[in-house]
Amino acid sequence: MAISCRWERKFFQLGYRRVAGLDEVGRGALAGPIMAAGVIFTPVQLNQLKNLKGVNDSKKLSAQQRENFFPLIKKKCQAWALAKVEAKIIDRIGIEKANHLVLEKVLKKIKAEVALIDGRIKLNNKKTKLYSIVKGDQKVFSIAAASILAKVSRDQLMVKLDKQHPQYGFKRHKGYGTALHYARLAKNGFCPCHRLSFRLK
Repeated sequence: MAISCRWERKFFQLGYRRVAGLDEVGRGALAGPIMAAGVIFTPVQLNQLKNLKGVNDSKKLSAQQRENFFPLIKKKCQAWALAKVEAKIIDRIGIEKANHLVLEKVLKKIKAEVALIDGRIKLNNKKTKLYSIVKGDQKVFSIAAASILAKVSRDQLMVKLDKQHPQYGFKRHKGYGTALHYARLAKNGFCPCHRLSFRLK
């Protein structure tokens, strides 16, 4: 499965100019927010991607590769946006609604005409044409770029939370349910950035 710009170019040919790729990260974590990003490239920018060759689904890249692409994507794109939904809100409304909410926040910020969204997502947004693409982060360049912005931004946030709550090892596992994280939870209990609604899962 190869990353391409054919989806973006399809809509450019139809006369649209603000075509965004959206993705979220942190859905399955036990702590920290769910975070989403949106990225828009112009037709000219998509034709000048020399420095962004190798952009892919953030899960397929190393941490160093993601960090290298992070400033380049922000510099080379026309527009980008980030949004997050904190653990306490996830606990209150549930992860599905939180996932929709964080994407809606990004849409509001980035003001796209067309949004290409990773996964099977149905949002109510009458201002933007929405297209859900299964495994979009492995197919659509703009979605892959958004996945990198979201992942690096969330990882940076978890490193900051590690300094506030060093007993949990957030810097190492980024809030996901690793053996280390479960061991630290057993020893220290929960902190305010944990999703309490996830504790029995």
